[in-house]
Amino acid sequence: MQPLAFYTKTLPLLASALLSLPTFAQSKKAPYDMTIQGVKVIVQPSGNEIVEIKTLIKGGVQNYPADKAGIESLAMNALVECGTTKDSKNSFKDKLDKVSAQMSSDAGRDYSSLTMNCIRSDFQTVWPLYVDALTNPLFDEKEFQRIHQDAINILKAQASQPDYSIDKLAHETAFAGRDYAKSPEGTEATVTKLNVAETKAYYRSILTRSRMLIVVVGEIDRSELEQKVGALLAAIPAGAPFTLKRERFDPTHNSFKAEKKALATNYIQGLTPAPLPGTADFNAFSLAARIFYDRHFLEVRTNNGLSYAPATWFDGGLSPSFNISVSTTDPNKYAAVLKALIEKTKKQGFTAEEVKNMKTTYLTGTYYRQETNGAQASALAANEVLHNNWRRAITLNEDLKKVSVDDVNRAFNKYLTHVTWVFQGDPTKAAADLYTQVMPTAEKLPASKLSTQKN
Repeated sequence: MQPLAFYTKTLPLLASALLSLPTFAQSKKAPYDMTIQGVKVIVQPSGNEIVEIKTLIKGGVQNYPADKAGIESLAMNALVECGTTKDSKNSFKDKLDKVSAQMSSDAGRDYSSLTMNCIRSDFQTVWPLYVDALTNPLFDEKEFQRIHQDAINILKAQASQPDYSIDKLAHETAFAGRDYAKSPEGTEATVTKLNVAETKAYYRSILTRSRMLIVVVGEIDRSELEQKVGALLAAIPAGAPFTLKRERFDPTHNSFKAEKKALATNYIQGLTPAPLPGTADFNAFSLAARIFYDRHFLEVRTNNGLSYAPATWFDGGLSPSFNISVSTTDPNKYAAVLKALIEKTKKQGFTAEEVKNMKTTYLTGTYYRQETNGAQASALAANEVLHNNWRRAITLNEDLKKVSVDDVNRAFNKYLTHVTWVFQGDPTKAAADLYTQVMPTAEKLPASKLSTQKN
């Protein structure tokens, strides 16, 4: 998820125009989905000459044990970096370069993907390369060793970055024994042990129609899509039935784990519960989290000068959480400031004006980022996997209109309960009891100041 600082105030005229959009673009043909050999295919006609196709393999960190973390990331990278049975790496990339086409892969906590992007007139040239990368990757030993070493080097570099290190510790602590404790890129220890044969076998094991989702954003005739996607899927086994797990993070008490590290300042991160995607509280809590980001930043940095970059964000994945993060030389004062801020927010609530403005800001940022075919494909894919509803990417404007200020306040009070805190720096500067004390609660939810008509 993007840091919430990404969302900025925009001109009223632009915001007003975006709020009136019922879909990605009013001039487009209606999106649709179809099922081909058991695989859902979502199609958004683009109204332009670019074609973006994204094939997803669902599961992410659910697909492998902790001691194999990083194997899916390596496998997906190999699809575009190690060549295919028909083309070496250089031959494969040369063919893409001749038509300025792009192919990329990604591995995340909830799913992995292989994406192609080209001009419509080059689709017939690029599609066979895409099918080959997906179904006949070479896993060349020499090229694999290169990307394997690159992955290890990146992990070594990340280990020295405090922001990365504290987030990794936070997930390992909060989700101990659960899938979200695993890092998609793995650790230096787990990745070092992986070899080409094991990684290739792993990729074959997850390449099944039961785990797949395909998203197309472009102007391609439906019959042509059915034919080409049908031929692609015919070469892929059906596999055993697969169901994504949606697990709620719900700690029963506050906790504080400290690690001593020689850092210029102290890094602190806390995780609280958050609503599962696809539930009624999700949109309301998403707005609450964004408004609280602004309040947190103002109180911590502007009013108290405790940190140059305090942050909060809602990680709305399959095991969602609300994150509070700060780097500070005065952890104890920060704990007091945060406690007072949460208590004030729970008792007084968010205002009608804050909720109204955040809806505008949220929608403006969302639609602004969806100007490209790639961003639209990503939005459709994420909403289908996480919410089991790809149309949410299109109906978000109408969905947010239904969220009242009461809903936002209720969601914040409901989920801001117990916090799992982690700390890296000088433990003598932080009093653990300040972080483990009971979270303030509101005796009565604040009343909405919005009229029924405005809601």
